[in-house]
Amino acid sequence: MAGALALACIFLIGTLWYSLVEGWSWEDAAYMTVITLATVGYGETRTLGSRGRLFTIALILMGVVNLGYIVNRFTAAVIEGYFLEGIRLRQQRRLMESLSDHYIICGFSRTGRQIAKEFQAEGVSFLVIDSEIDSAQRAQELGYIVYQGDATLDDSLLKAGILKAVCIVAALPSDAENLYTVLSAKTLNPGIRAIARASTEESLQKLQRGGADAVISPYITGGKRMAAAALRPQILDFVDGILSGTDRQLYMEEFLLDIAQCPFIGQNLQKAKLRSQSGALVLAIRRLDGKLIGGPTGDTVLMSGDTLICMGTAEQLRSLNQLLGPINSQPLRKPKNN
Repeated sequence: MAGALALACIFLIGTLWYSLVEGWSWEDAAYMTVITLATVGYGETRTLGSRGRLFTIALILMGVVNLGYIVNRFTAAVIEGYFLEGIRLRQQRRLMESLSDHYIICGFSRTGRQIAKEFQAEGVSFLVIDSEIDSAQRAQELGYIVYQGDATLDDSLLKAGILKAVCIVAALPSDAENLYTVLSAKTLNPGIRAIARASTEESLQKLQRGGADAVISPYITGGKRMAAAALRPQILDFVDGILSGTDRQLYMEEFLLDIAQCPFIGQNLQKAKLRSQSGALVLAIRRLDGKLIGGPTGDTVLMSGDTLICMGTAEQLRSLNQLLGPINSQPLRKPKNN
């Protein structure tokens, strides 16, 4: 911009000189200024005296310097932009390749942004996939690892590390896109946990048949929560505080028991004494076959593949984690800074 403005000023100075000092017509003055600045090698429009030729030399030098400055800035901008973009892409590629046991968020709309915010608060590693340039840039500005691409395509999921991921969340605007994403993810990595968003009950059922481990409908879930807030407000506040960690006292975590690491396999809860040793409370046990045991008693036997759903303070849950292995569990919740 500065170079173009300087060039315009030089053109104006040259035109005014030839017109007012040399006495030429405006057309001849402008033409002489243009061919002088362009250094095309044409002859003089009219015969110049010593004073006119000295001015023309100065005009040529000013034009050459200014054009050189413009070319230099333009070249620097092109090269700098090219290399910076290349560096950014290489850094992004290295970050994507370094991810392991991570979560993949497909879609960075309002739902996807809230999911990313929760994941970041939990301290888990995750990656965002979105095909829209604006959404991808918004995610990058927030410091998230982003891959701009179509989440329904196998190539995009492979580049996002689907083979090393533990969970994929399909939060795309279209139910059909979410279904395609779940099908692709389960085909590439049958062991991955797939969570999908659904707008209608029919889509919910189709996504479940398509292999989604959990399907969430914002409308159904929102309606249930509003009803719970009206009928059981204290219970809802208590559960929300535990799940989100906003009360900063009690948290809930899940722990997967591994026969190779957990010393309590085959023992009942009374003999294991998990509560007395850690202080954490075992609320429920999910068996490997999917059976849920709510409020397990002291006679309940711990088995390999069980998932313990526990509640306690952050310190109590850390103690329980140490007692059980260490085992394959979700990262312990980090208190949020509100």
